[in-house]
Amino acid sequence: MTESYYTLKSRQITDDKVVAHYDCHIHAQGAWNPNEQHMAPATGLLTTELEAFMPRQDMRIVRISLDIFGLIHFGEFTITTKVIRPGRTIELIESTLHTPDKVCIVARAWRLQTRDTKAVAGLEDADILKPDELPDWDGMRRWGGGYINTIYTKADPNNRSGQGIVWINTDVELVSDQGQVLPTSDFAHLMGLVDTANGIAPKIYQPDSIEWVFPNVDLQIHLLRAPEGRWLGLESTQQISEDGVGLTSSVLHDEKGVFGHSEQILTVRQLVR
Repeated sequence: MTESYYTLKSRQITDDKVVAHYDCHIHAQGAWNPNEQHMAPATGLLTTELEAFMPRQDMRIVRISLDIFGLIHFGEFTITTKVIRPGRTIELIESTLHTPDKVCIVARAWRLQTRDTKAVAGLEDADILKPDELPDWDGMRRWGGGYINTIYTKADPNNRSGQGIVWINTDVELVSDQGQVLPTSDFAHLMGLVDTANGIAPKIYQPDSIEWVFPNVDLQIHLLRAPEGRWLGLESTQQISEDGVGLTSSVLHDEKGVFGHSEQILTVRQLVR
């Protein structure tokens, strides 16, 4: 078994952009449709490209905004990364995942210049129990698909429909190149798990069969600090309106504490049998 989600086929670097060609492995398969990629590893791969693009030691990514244009093509695809708004202290960069026929995902990241603010630093979000304090949980297996089969989870026993705390990890790296599995940075590894939040505590209780689906059309990630480690803690709430729209909101944790928030807007639909 190839222990990566993707294989890098080629990369072209010019003065103003990077164009990288990839192919999927079964590990990247989605949960809603077996013929598409899961948004989680796709986010991780886009983060890899954003993180590597013209990096500066005095800046870091503070927000990633991902818009999903439709079915995320499973197979060969291209990621093109470029600067949208250059700047000395504030910069906007963009990675687009596309095929020759269509755009699948557009990811835009703000990079801000960092500085010492220890004198005024403060948090309001509370810590949660760490992964070694919680039992193993196999509740994600209900969804199926190649990506779900690569993750392992621990969960708070007090979780309920619509609200829960789950820690997620995977041993699968994001990229292979010329037969070698490449190490994934902590940042890309953790970003490549965030989209899983939409499935950890669904508001709609469906113990036997899935009658309702609620895929997200975006993923917004705000980063208070640079995360570390391999375990992602998701403290998630899911809400559903009366007119076909849902929202999954999560506080993001690593083993050191809170590092950010994520939001996913959902299209809620009843399956037609």
